Amino acid sequence: MKTFNRTCIIDDDSIYVFGAKKLMEFTKFCEDVTVFKNGQDALTHFQNEMDDLPCLILLDINMPIMDGWQFLNEFSKLDVSKKIPVFMISSSIDPVDQDKAKTYPIVKDYLDKPLKIDQMEKIFAHFK
Repeated sequence: MKTFNRTCIIDDDSIYVFGAKKLMEFTKFCEDVTVFKNGQDALTHFQNEMDDLPCLILLDINMPIMDGWQFLNEFSKLDVSKKIPVFMISSSIDPVDQDKAKTYPIVKDYLDKPLKIDQMEKIFAHFK
């Protein structure tokens, strides 16, 4: 499996984040994981650290302060020279959420929680 330099998880569920990080460590998915508990914290970080952006973002929908949709709307406005693919990872199985995710060009796929090895392989397939 390919290894990414840095992956960003934007999710307020600490149990999910713990499991995802352990799975990434086990599979050598990435060298570094940055975690934010809401979209606003991530957006602020990205605005201030444009030279230190992740290779990809794993984004939840339902979070406090700024949810995944609000994050996508604001992140899409940033002048980012590097294209950063976003993968929505949510416990929502609502087709409306899945269809809405497809309307954002930077969203490459919509995956169900929890993150599994076969989903990680799907993510890698987008980079071939």
